[in-house]
Amino acid sequence: MKRLIQNSILLIMAVALTTGILWARNKSMGELCTAIDVEVVNADSTSFVTPQGVLNDLKGQGIKVVGKRMGEIDASDIEEALRQSPYLENADCVKCQDGRVLIRVSQLVPVLRVFDGDNSYYVNRAGKHMAVTSFYHCDVPVVRGHFTRKYPATRLLSLIDYVEQDSLLHSLISMYQVRDTNNIILIPNMSGHVINIGSADGFDNKFAKLKQFYTQVMPKRGWNTYDTISVKWNHQIVATRRVKAVEKVVEYDPEDDEQAPDIQTMTLGTPADAKKAEQQEKTEPKKEDSNQEKPAADNKNQKKQD
Repeated sequence: MKRLIQNSILLIMAVALTTGILWARNKSMGELCTAIDVEVVNADSTSFVTPQGVLNDLKGQGIKVVGKRMGEIDASDIEEALRQSPYLENADCVKCQDGRVLIRVSQLVPVLRVFDGDNSYYVNRAGKHMAVTSFYHCDVPVVRGHFTRKYPATRLLSLIDYVEQDSLLHSLISMYQVRDTNNIILIPNMSGHVINIGSADGFDNKFAKLKQFYTQVMPKRGWNTYDTISVKWNHQIVATRRVKAVEKVVEYDPEDDEQAPDIQTMTLGTPADAKKAEQQEKTEPKKEDSNQEKPAADNKNQKKQD
């Protein structure tokens, strides 16, 4: 009997609790949304996504939240709309009990930058593209080439990650160029040659051969002997000898600037011309001016003759 009474009390409490929760939920669903709070969870010094920018995005898509009944607000629709933005990787929306809507977003994190003709864009690990803008710059590996859905830029991520994690390769490689799927060209920081690594597969063995070539062959043959080093084939390295010599880059030295010409050089031409003119001035007699008066002695002799 005692246990029956206890069970009845527990049942009554559970029903009351459930009823209270439903009542509170229905009441909150009928309340109006009073505010939207936006949080950028991965904001830092290089942030390009702001809370106001997120609100402007929602407004641009015609999504109204403030002043709307909480029960009429679809959090899933808000999340889906924000996830379409090229600047966001993820978005979560929560409706709070106090009439607020909380939105948490993650801005896109680029892992490489692609130059495709005149177009340039950033790519994240999921393959999402973000157009390059003047107000944001990210120092990530640079890739030149044309990519498609069948061959996206993310196919290079394993190769790029390998290079970035190797201190020697990281300091050596400055850019990647994709001519086709079987001819990926690595551009070293040092001028004179390029590296054809073939496809993006089996790169660990290819880089081992490249390091061996750098340590055993290049110091003896010279760093400007070859224009292309190919490690695309198994168990061999093919180096193409250079036909045209590498142009020497002359660094600018402000002390080598020509001196500004003086007024004599500007009027007489070269220093040789100036010296010649000076000698002529010493040897040639001066011409008398016809307008000058003759000396008094000449005037006296003239009178005697008269």
